[in-house]
Amino acid sequence: MTKADIVEEVYSRVGFSKKESSDVVETVLETIKKTLEKGDVVKIAGFGNFAIRHKGSRKGRNPKTGQEIEITPRKVVTFKPSQVFKEHILQYDARKAEEEAGGRV
Repeated sequence: MTKADIVEEVYSRVGFSKKESSDVVETVLETIKKTLEKGDVVKIAGFGNFAIRHKGSRKGRNPKTGQEIEITPRKVVTFKPSQVFKEHILQYDARKAEEEAGGRV
């Protein structure tokens, strides 16, 4: 799914114009980015948490040459799904498996 697909969903479900839908999606994403830049956690109830994690330097290997290299420290964005979200995915998997099994019988 792309940002354009999300805008289209907002447009079709909420009834905003396409421009308003685009502005809403942009505002939400920009707010999430700015919050993470400040080092704060973004918690979306029923969905999950986005956070910045600091990864220290470590040794790695160049896959082409096998030469050992130093991987520099960096920040990465992590996502931890909520329990509600996990359960939703498990239910979806179960429904899909039932549908597939039903189609073979």
